[in-house]
Amino acid sequence: MSTELLISQFQNKDSKAFEKLYMMYSNSILGIINNIVRNNDVAEEIVQDVFIKAWNNSEKYSAKKGRFFTWILNIARNSAIDHTRSKAFKNSKQNQNADYFVDILENNESLDSQTNGIGIKEFVTKLAKKCKEVIELIYFKGYTQKEVSETLEIPLGTIKTRNRNCINELRKQLRE
Repeated sequence: MSTELLISQFQNKDSKAFEKLYMMYSNSILGIINNIVRNNDVAEEIVQDVFIKAWNNSEKYSAKKGRFFTWILNIARNSAIDHTRSKAFKNSKQNQNADYFVDILENNESLDSQTNGIGIKEFVTKLAKKCKEVIELIYFKGYTQKEVSETLEIPLGTIKTRNRNCINELRKQLRE
């Protein structure tokens, strides 16, 4: 069955299509979310919420605007970031053990292996250093553009332009 037909059935509230799409994409989505929230149990809950949001808002997806995976990935990323900004999440991080922080330091300079669930790491590593920094912080670590601007000490407008240009460069690579 083609992905387009599966997505169409999903939009028509076919539960079998939902199951198939969940099986196709849940592991990749889990990897991205887990990289942001750094807690597998929480990430699994968010994955379920993401697919429910996608199900409830399936009519908003349009193939003309982009791929289905990209659409659901944006829902996942936004849900994970929303979770990290929640009061409950911030309270849970107040008493972290040292292992959590050591892991952050060890992974600070490279893309986490879990993010390669969608096979994008190979393409990101081919980008210029400035692009790798911006993409890693925004898409793999869940930073906002403003946070990236502050972290890299670069003006916000430059970060926005760089992000757009780097994503366009990544798209070119993916088409080749």
